[in-house]
Amino acid sequence: MKTYIIIGGSKGIGKAFIENFIEEHKIINISRTTPSVKHNNLTHYDCDVLTDDLPEIENADGLIYCPGSINLKPISRLKIEDFKADFEINVIGAVKAIQHYLPALKKSNQAAIVLFSTVASKLGMPYHASIATAKSAVEGLVKSLGAELAPSIRINAIAPTVTDTELASKLLRNDKMIANITERHPLKNYLKPKEVAEMASFLLSNKAASMSGQIFEMDYGIVSFKL
Repeated sequence: MKTYIIIGGSKGIGKAFIENFIEEHKIINISRTTPSVKHNNLTHYDCDVLTDDLPEIENADGLIYCPGSINLKPISRLKIEDFKADFEINVIGAVKAIQHYLPALKKSNQAAIVLFSTVASKLGMPYHASIATAKSAVEGLVKSLGAELAPSIRINAIAPTVTDTELASKLLRNDKMIANITERHPLKNYLKPKEVAEMASFLLSNKAASMSGQIFEMDYGIVSFKL
């Protein structure tokens, strides 16, 4: 049984990750709200990663950082504060968590970290300037730390397309929008949290022992294909 730290596991992809891993591993969740999942293998800490001191944890085999933002506005309406806020939650929070839990991860024989990017870092999309900037920094962090932390700790990122979470609810708020999103993807679908959680589970596991410094696009073809 391994021990995984998850930042932001009360909703969306983070919650799906807990549900996917909780039977076989110890999960330590750190978030502002308590997960609805109840299990003897789950420990929860109420904490805001940006403003609070992170709890001390002695040993961990993996870290997954889930907090993010979807701030879609034309550049003329984006304020400098928007860029700063998106950078704080997507990048600075991840850096803070990694720095804090690096000693615990170094005690593991096969530790791994998973962060999250977005397809908008590869595919130019209107109104994504702030979030694409922040997530591109996440990708740079993954590449750099992949080299720096080798061979003791692996780090990868998942770059999802639209995922059916509360964070993306404005993009999927009616049947017409759902149909448009579905049609835009060559594989005619969009992501469910469980799909992304299963990829995160794989990247943390020993099955992904050969992979570090990589960005894995879960895109239903929207980045890869033009049909």
